[in-house]
Amino acid sequence: MGSKIESVTAREVFSLHGHPGIEAIVRMDDGASGRAMATAGLSVCEHEVKFVYDGGKRWGGLGVLKAVENVNTIIAPKLVGMDVTNQRAVDEVLIKLDGTPDKSRLGGNATASVSAAVLIAAADSLGIPLYQHIGGVNACILPVPGMGAFSGSNRYGGGPGRTGDKPSHEFVCYGFKSYSEASYAGWEVAREFGRIIAQKFGLHPTSSLFFSNIGIRRGQIKHDRELWDIMTEAIENAGYKGRIGLQIDIAAGTYFDRKRGKFRGLFSSSEKSREELMELYKEMVKTYPFMILEDPLEENDFEGHAILTREMGIEIVGDDLFTTNPRRLQQGINVGAANTMLLKPNQIGTITEAFDAVQLAYRHGYGVMPCASRGEGEAFDDYVVGLGTGHQRGGALSNRLLEIEAELGSNAKFLGKAALKVK
Repeated sequence: MGSKIESVTAREVFSLHGHPGIEAIVRMDDGASGRAMATAGLSVCEHEVKFVYDGGKRWGGLGVLKAVENVNTIIAPKLVGMDVTNQRAVDEVLIKLDGTPDKSRLGGNATASVSAAVLIAAADSLGIPLYQHIGGVNACILPVPGMGAFSGSNRYGGGPGRTGDKPSHEFVCYGFKSYSEASYAGWEVAREFGRIIAQKFGLHPTSSLFFSNIGIRRGQIKHDRELWDIMTEAIENAGYKGRIGLQIDIAAGTYFDRKRGKFRGLFSSSEKSREELMELYKEMVKTYPFMILEDPLEENDFEGHAILTREMGIEIVGDDLFTTNPRRLQQGINVGAANTMLLKPNQIGTITEAFDAVQLAYRHGYGVMPCASRGEGEAFDDYVVGLGTGHQRGGALSNRLLEIEAELGSNAKFLGKAALKVK
């Protein structure tokens, strides 16, 4: 038997996305504790669990005091006294307390934050690193990281229905012997990318390595091909051809006009049919060193994702497609849609359900690519190592991963290209 949960509390906190998040704190009778945050992402699809928001004028309706109250008054009394190391039992209580298929009663933000805080508290109570609590002796694989390059579509004008700062582009640093080597290479290539961008577009040099707003005025480029050329040039200039590739979180559904059946303002200002977009992807992979495409089509288009998976020979990731949901993942597996699942536990609402989805993916030969865009912080790097995913979205400049690599010493493994679903 592990230590007993002594208290569960929650509070409203700031998030990096500019709106509040909910933070849960779990304290144990042995003095151990864990805290975890859940926030909404830049793009949220229709199949994710529902977050509970306050509505009204405060925080533009995105306050989470109702979710906080749900934790403090409904969830907390049911968890006090439970064994903190029995994650599945705790999550079963959360699922039953909510009682809805989409966590809409208590809020997926309430259940996800509490569930993750329990996981972290258990590791603290056991006196072991979180990655070891998750993966035991098998937790030794450091991830191939992604290094951010640029995101958004303001340079040419995104579609009228677009939400979030998409698509986002990264460098995939795979051809190295260790995470630390890959991390440094990511820094080098991002710096070179920034230098070329500043030179070609007459921009003021910046010390930022992630060009979310790269300063290119609308109309200065007509198509993202111009920036893919620069990304490729940066890789070659830095001396990493064949060792660093490209990936995009496309979130194509945020550009899809359902009435017209067209993708509007994706990669350029022109609209594109499904077939035209699929042909563009084939051209991209043939011309540029793309290795990963995430959500390349509309989030309900399992058939289209299956076609791309068969024909592209690279990693096709389902985020909005799967939403870390075992049921939707199984639907994709049945038809061969995508070959990798993006992992975001607060899309499904509990750690148990998220990790069940991970195991389902592994059983069917799918990869798993974690993404720490929902407020998990450095604990997510422990998820990556604990689950042995071999790669992740972002993560190239993680102090926590450097720390884990040092802790593991000679036991640390870096799979490189073998971690990716590429032919």
